[in-house]
Amino acid sequence: MKKMMKLALALVVAAGMASCATLGSQAGMAVIYQDVVTGEAVTSNALGSKVGTAQVNNILGIILTGDASVETAAKSAGINKISHIDSQKKSILGVYSTYTVYVYGE
Repeated sequence: MKKMMKLALALVVAAGMASCATLGSQAGMAVIYQDVVTGEAVTSNALGSKVGTAQVNNILGIILTGDASVETAAKSAGINKISHIDSQKKSILGVYSTYTVYVYGE
């Protein structure tokens, strides 16, 4: 019975260590730590002075919460004309990660 419990625990730990909360980017994917900002989209509108953000959080690939939509980011800053969109991807040991959208415009 003890061997069975140890095996079950080992399987749970191995599944948890499978880096379920990692994020890839144009530059690649890091296993230990990642903090990358990349461009996502550009429009012909002039560069605006407002910046809106929206974010999603991921824990162990089990719990995923938030709203990282462009619409939510634009609304958070009252943006009606989007000039460009960036994103930031952070990940720590594949255990915790965030994805943030930055919308710029007027």
